[in-house]
This record gives sequence, structure tokens and C-alpha cells, in this order.
Amino acid sequence: MAVNLQKGQKVDLTKGRAGLSKVVVGLGWDTNRFDGPDFDLDASAFLLGDSGKCSDEKDFVYYNNLKHLSGSVEHLGDNLTGEGEGDDEQIKIDLSKIPAEVQKISISVTIHEAKERNQNFGLVSNAFVRVLDEANGSELLRYDLSEDYSIETALVFCELYRNGAEWKFAAVGQGFNDGLYGLCRLYGLNV
Repeated sequence: MAVNLQKGQKVDLTKGRAGLSKVVVGLGWDTNRFDGPDFDLDASAFLLGDSGKCSDEKDFVYYNNLKHLSGSVEHLGDNLTGEGEGDDEQIKIDLSKIPAEVQKISISVTIHEAKERNQNFGLVSNAFVRVLDEANGSELLRYDLSEDYSIETALVFCELYRNGAEWKFAAVGQGFNDGLYGLCRLYGLNV
């Protein structure tokens, strides 16, 4: 049975789950119907060192860089509309392959061309992130974002981080109003 989390909660991901090394992070959302351009939300993963920054732009996995060089993090493709049930985008993570210098993986979602399209996360509903055991597809953790993000164009949904030899999950839900570029700057990337 999945653990349902609230904003700010942190839980063990691997402790007590012997052999768990491959997970799928599923992200989903619905857009409120209105007259205007379609929404294109994009999931991404930032692999961060002790400093909380990416050491290189290759540590940023997203729709234009679908797989980390280590093979540890793989984005399964860009969903341009968010239509349909279930996960809109997924990121596979092999925790056993994460390079030793990576201490945290920040999972975020941004709205493509949000400012140009006059869109923000206040127009998005039913947003969630969940972690699945890749081996059997069972849902381990789930975090439903329930806040109203009326000006934000980027959200850090969650973080997976090292705690000694184990991995933990943090339900973050932090919004930013300067989109993907703002997140890249936050994590030390010059784009």
C-alpha cells in the first residue's frame, strides 16, 4: 500500500525495502479548460552534489537530454498535451547507478512558454507525483499537490536524497515564477 504524503514530509524510500534499486517517478496533472493555447508541462530531474548544484549541464535530465551519462536517470519522453489518465510523464531512476558525487535528485515540472502563453500552475489541477517499484509496478509513495500556485510557472515536486547508504523521499511542492530558466539558475546551470 502506498504512503500518501503531505507537503514537507520526508520518508524512507529504500530502508526496509531490501533489493529496491529501480524506481519510476510518475508525474501527472490536469489542466483547467479555458479558451487559449494548450498547456505543455515538462518534467525534469536535476542531479545535485553536496553544494545543491549540478556539476555539469549533463546532470540535467529533461526533454532535450533524456538520459544521464551514468544511465541512472532516464526521462521516458515528453507528453505535449497531458491528455489521458495516469502519469503524464515518467522518469526512471536506478539508485544503484547514481554517481557517488550525486547527493540529491530534484524532480520538477515547468510550463513550456508559460509567460508567452499567459499560463501558470493556478490553471493546473490534480497534480501529483508518485514513486513506483519498477520491478512490479506497485506504488510506494504518492504526494498530491493541493496548493493554489497562482503565479508560479515552475514547481519542484519532490526530491530523492541520500541518507547514508539509504535513499529518502521529500515532498517539496515549492513554486517559482521564472520557469525552467529560473530552476536552471537555482541549480547552478547557465542556460
